[in-house]
Amino acid sequence: MPRTNNPATDFSLDLLTALLRHGVRDIVVAPGSRSQALALVAAELERVGAARLHVRIDERVGGFLALGLALESGTPAVVVTTSGTAVANLHPAVMEAHEARVPMIVVTADRPSELRGIRSNQTTTQSGVFAAAARFSRDVDAGSGADAGEVAAALWAASVHGPAHLNLALRDPLSAAVPDLSAVALSLRAARESGGEPGSPPVTDPAEPNAPGRPGAAARRPGRELLTSGPRTVVIAGDKSGPAAEELARTAGWPLIAEVSSGSRFGPNLVVAYRELLRHPDFGGAVERAIVFGHPTLSREIPALLMRPDVEVIVVDDSDAADFYDPGHAARRVAAVELAESVDPRDPETRSWAGSWVFSSRRIVDDAARHAAGADQDAPDLDGASSDDPAARAAFARSELAAVRAPVTRRMLADALWRFTWPHDRLVVGASRLIRELDGSVPGKKIAVHANRGLGGIDGTVATGIGVALAAPPRGVTRVLLGDLTLLHDAGALLRAPGEALPPLQVVVGNDRGGTIFAGLEVAASAAPAAFERVQLTPRDVDLEALARAYGWQYRRAATRGELDQALSAVGPEPTLIEVPLPPVVE
Repeated sequence: MPRTNNPATDFSLDLLTALLRHGVRDIVVAPGSRSQALALVAAELERVGAARLHVRIDERVGGFLALGLALESGTPAVVVTTSGTAVANLHPAVMEAHEARVPMIVVTADRPSELRGIRSNQTTTQSGVFAAAARFSRDVDAGSGADAGEVAAALWAASVHGPAHLNLALRDPLSAAVPDLSAVALSLRAARESGGEPGSPPVTDPAEPNAPGRPGAAARRPGRELLTSGPRTVVIAGDKSGPAAEELARTAGWPLIAEVSSGSRFGPNLVVAYRELLRHPDFGGAVERAIVFGHPTLSREIPALLMRPDVEVIVVDDSDAADFYDPGHAARRVAAVELAESVDPRDPETRSWAGSWVFSSRRIVDDAARHAAGADQDAPDLDGASSDDPAARAAFARSELAAVRAPVTRRMLADALWRFTWPHDRLVVGASRLIRELDGSVPGKKIAVHANRGLGGIDGTVATGIGVALAAPPRGVTRVLLGDLTLLHDAGALLRAPGEALPPLQVVVGNDRGGTIFAGLEVAASAAPAAFERVQLTPRDVDLEALARAYGWQYRRAATRGELDQALSAVGPEPTLIEVPLPPVVE
């Protein structure tokens, strides 16, 4: 490794190249003085083709960008910041990554020990600042002779299920000229082509037992469980479950409740209208066992089921985290499940159990779709399109035109996004009403859907979507579906650094002028109307076209079904913001 005799630059060289050897590909940098050595090394690694560099002026945006990169790639990105409030701005993304168990490596530059505790400028307590949200935290002085390779290995290993944090103390002079790293790039390329790099974090964790955020002695590796036939069982797939939940449900012949961001929402046993059925005594009331994957967050009915004392709950969670999804405080946690030979999906009782859920769900969804389309409207006369009667043809044309000109509803928006998304595309969904609209209506489809459901916050959604787009396969398009408040909360993510291109990306904003999700909650009935509007709905009038133009984005407005279909199909090389006006009240 080339040396500069500058401790800040030499440690940065060793650290970042070691992380690249482990498998890191992306480095996100927010500019700052104290972190300049790390940033300049990252720039040189980008120049020689060894890393992908992403520069963001807002640390919160940078943190969520790294989150999106890891959501799609499964590999941690490195986030580099300077000292002071810059570090605190990473906290929302670190918290989300912790709760969602998304890999992330955070490197924060800091003052050395002699400048701490004396009210030195831009200096605060950074070591351990993320507390329990970081699985690993270490405070290292770059000039102390610490082994950067060992530090990189610990960061990499600890990031397998969440954020790992290095607080790096750096002294003046804060950087030196970075040497040519072409030879390093060649070495890394050769290692990657030969399969010499790990490619994903190992499951072992060499972090010291007392590291902040690390599970204590109570953490354990759960075992496997053999599932027998007998109890009336449902399989529940929450956020980031993956295809294992669908495989279990299909192989065993059990109903599958799969949230829209589960990665399990497909297959013959899928139950879309699970909320309605879980509330019904003949369905939810008859459940005797629930097998839970991932992190369910989109309904009240699922936790209500799992809290019942008469329901056996088995949570499939193979991480070494101390906590797991257990709303009833009585679940049994296992690393994996397998089926006993007695479990037969062709058994008449099993077929009847699953079939009743699936067919009842289809009926509920179909009835809701007909109601949304207008229950009092006659179905279109398809024969009129080719009729010899001019009046019949004209009537058919008018009905088709009326359908195209129909104003967009939330259900229509959800259906359109789902219809236009294919396996090579990516769909990122913000929190609140629209993800629930998708979850309650769209059919099974084997596509990649991402959402920040660790904490279910609206912050960072645009940045997360951009991160997903940057890491996604190049031939698809990434669409981000969110509400107007979610967009405004992360408007700064629309800003791009000069020279940083974006892949095909559409940010689709359902604009109902405020937080209308609250209109469906208890608070809407109990609060005074004026107070409810001011502090819950928080209506805003923002010119989204001007916002898009200010950041150099293309803009389209889609108020009708026809305009929405045209906008979604018009995927161009430049990122596009699509505004979809929605009714401000619950439909």
